[in-house]
Amino acid sequence: MKINPPLLALATGAFGIGVTEFAPMGLLPVIAGDLHVSIPAAGLLISAYALGVMLGAPLMTLTTGRIPRRTLLIGLAGIFTLGNLLAAISTGYGMLLFARIVTSLNHGAFFGVGSIVAASLVPPQKQAGAVAAMFMGLTIANVVGVPLATWAGEDMGWRAAFWGIAALGVVTMAALRLTLPDSPAPTDGDAVSELRVLTRGPVLAALGLTVLGASAMFTVFTYITPILREQTQASLGFVTAMLVTYGVGLTLGNWLGGKFADRSVDRTLIVTLASLSAVLVLFAFLMPFQAPTAILVFLWGVASFALVPPLQVRVMAAAADAPNLASSMNIGAFNLGNAIGAALGGGVIAAGLGLPSVALAGAFMAALGLGAVLIATLPRAQAIIEKASQ
Repeated sequence: MKINPPLLALATGAFGIGVTEFAPMGLLPVIAGDLHVSIPAAGLLISAYALGVMLGAPLMTLTTGRIPRRTLLIGLAGIFTLGNLLAAISTGYGMLLFARIVTSLNHGAFFGVGSIVAASLVPPQKQAGAVAAMFMGLTIANVVGVPLATWAGEDMGWRAAFWGIAALGVVTMAALRLTLPDSPAPTDGDAVSELRVLTRGPVLAALGLTVLGASAMFTVFTYITPILREQTQASLGFVTAMLVTYGVGLTLGNWLGGKFADRSVDRTLIVTLASLSAVLVLFAFLMPFQAPTAILVFLWGVASFALVPPLQVRVMAAAADAPNLASSMNIGAFNLGNAIGAALGGGVIAAGLGLPSVALAGAFMAALGLGAVLIATLPRAQAIIEKASQ
């Protein structure tokens, strides 16, 4: 896709959100030590963010439906900036926890509304690619932004990381103001219409598929460091290299998912979910060996995020007449899948089944998603066959 300044502005916002969501994972020991709290207590900073995303997605979307899209996105970036400024000046654990919740409120609505705006900027046959271009900022955050924020936090204190992220929020606001067209708010929808859409079977099925896809990813990703340290016997340097490799895979997968979803959403989901399940099964058996592990971690990253553009487009298509809330709720569904996957992987470990079984559990979730897609597409396939035979 050619360089598109509005899409770059949206991707910049996605980059900032990705950094602020995931950077605290690498800063937990520093934050815990400075604020004199335990590691589990510091971990609540991440859980609180995920909870805020799930609550903020419907709240922000339903209460801002009449605001012009550019103004709304700039305002959401402003909430992001304010939340990170509060985090940077936090004097205690309670204030930092509050700042994380404030920051998270923009997340679902920014990605949800931003996806719709991104799709409106290109012809219909390129909409999945436009959504992927926006989400590219999120994947690049895992490759560049999170390691950079972790380094800054370790070297200059965790507040420095939040100051940097807040500055990125200001850049995002300026970029959105300068590049996005001044499109009016939708006039053909309201809160009741948006809520009614969520009762449709195809919309609920699409959201459920997002939960399954995210669960398959986070069942394993949540525990990737102990897997690599204990099963692969990897050094800290190898673990870091694998995290970067996984991030590169996410970025490539996001691009491929958008490219092929523009041709066929269902076919892209079928191939990707089947590939994800197969890769995780292989990983379960080959994780003691470093060379195969490196290849599989990359392929796992590709398959994991190749799901995102078609899943987002699937929800937007199922709720085409009132897409704002459904699109935002899909981001909440992704975070719900994050929580379910982490709980599933933790349950497997707590049951004493071993770390390789964590990868098998992730493969099972991907297989469930594959089965759901096949069931959903079967009636359409039968209709095409019957029409062709007439």
